[in-house]
Formats: sequence, C-alpha cells, structure tokens
Amino acid sequence: MSSSSRQSGEWARDSKRVGVKRDFDALRERRMRAAEMFDRGERQAEVASELGVSAQAVSRWYRLWSDGGREALAGAGCAGRMRELSDEQLAEVEAELTKGPLANGFATGMWTLARVSEVIERVTGVRYSVTQTWTILRERLGWSRQRPARRAAERDEEAIEEWIKTEWPRIKTSRITALLLLPWVG
Repeated sequence: MSSSSRQSGEWARDSKRVGVKRDFDALRERRMRAAEMFDRGERQAEVASELGVSAQAVSRWYRLWSDGGREALAGAGCAGRMRELSDEQLAEVEAELTKGPLANGFATGMWTLARVSEVIERVTGVRYSVTQTWTILRERLGWSRQRPARRAAERDEEAIEEWIKTEWPRIKTSRITALLLLPWVG
C-alpha cells in the first residue's frame, strides 16, 4: 500500500472517529480522484482501498461515472437532513392544524403524528417522519401530547359518587375480612 493511500485511509477513519464536519470540497476532490482512477482502468477494490472508502460508495460512484462521466461525480447530490420549515410555512401548518382533523379530511376528530405529517407535507411539500413531526409540534409550536378523556355519554357522576361512598367501602371491607378468615393451607 502506498503512503498516499495509507494517508487517505487514515484521514477517512480519523474524520469518522472524531466526528469532523464534512468538508464538501474535500469530498468532491475524493470523488474526482476516483474518476481519475476509473479513467486509468483501476478496479473498484483498488479505488476503495486507495481512497479509504467503502466498496459500496465506490460501486455507486462507478455507476454514476459510467453513466455520466466525471460531471456525474462533481455534485454530492442530497447531503444532510432536509431543511427545516420556515416561520411562514410553520404558521401555515399551524393554521391548518387549528382547524382540526375533520376540517382536514380525516374521519375522526383526533390528531395523530401520521396525520399531522400528512398535513405538513400537503401544506409545505416537505415530508417528515413521525419522530420529526413530534419534534416540530413540541419544540417549534409548543404543543403537547394530550389524550381525550374517554367517558360514556350516559355517565351519571352523582350515582358514581354515591356508589364510591356506600358500596365500595362495604365491598372492600368484606374482601379483607374474607381473606383474613380463609383457613391457611399448609
């Protein structure tokens, strides 16, 4: 292994280990070096070893190079996470959300993260995962998770209170007494 390939490989490993921010110019330069090696007819395994990158990365670069030459390797394509919503977009999303799920075409009146994600995509064109959606709701909009109280419409609060005052103590006492009077099996 040449000293330059050893240095490239060590640089790649060190940058991963330390968590250095990506230097897009250096990444582009590495892809251009790969294109030069492809031009010389070097094998993908040699390119991977020389540049200190994975075989999968070199295979992807080779396909791009085969289809479009050096120019196809010039840009990195999509790099990093998608941009955050602007304040204006976020205001539009919040306006839609405050209309409620039914007004947004959903069958029930309860928001779910998947539904909120659909509204965000419809309003802004940006797709977020449910995890990212929860982060937006919590951190940017200040919303919290809430569950509706599930109570029967026929519920009689006075009857419940009366039962708790009269019947429950009787049942509780009789259970404790019954347990104390049970013969011990030994």
